[in-house]
Amino acid sequence: MKKWNFKSILKEIVIGAVLLFILSNIMSYIRKPELDSTQLPKIEAQLMDGSIFRVQNGKPLVIHFWATWCPTCRLEASNIESISKKYEVLTIAVNSGDNAEIEAYLKSKELTFRVLNDTNGKWAKQFKVEAYPTTFIYDSKGELKFTEVGYTTTAGLLARLKLL
Repeated sequence: MKKWNFKSILKEIVIGAVLLFILSNIMSYIRKPELDSTQLPKIEAQLMDGSIFRVQNGKPLVIHFWATWCPTCRLEASNIESISKKYEVLTIAVNSGDNAEIEAYLKSKELTFRVLNDTNGKWAKQFKVEAYPTTFIYDSKGELKFTEVGYTTTAGLLARLKLL
């Protein structure tokens, strides 16, 4: 019979974490949308704050699809908030209600990132998003470099952005 000590418990935790990381990356790869093009489409849309979002060439862009009813999106929201302080981030709330409902949600979670309200799923269809959250990372030339489906950490997002 194996004796449990701190070292063996830590080893089991690390092995479990590595396996979970590998499995989540495999699932993300399998579930990622198959876009018609890896080039960033022209985006010009009114955000919930009334401003107009336009793609700016020369800057990396994170496009994050989420929903207020998605439990994983709730867990990941603070990660997106952190990234939005340093990088160009467009979040798209899909089928999450009217602006007032989304604003109340954002306020309750103390989130300040920019939001495009995709009430009818038009943008989600254009990007072929079927699972939430889904995050696309485009480089400064508008070329898709990473797609993540499901939860991703702040460190994971930062690492991907540093690789651009």
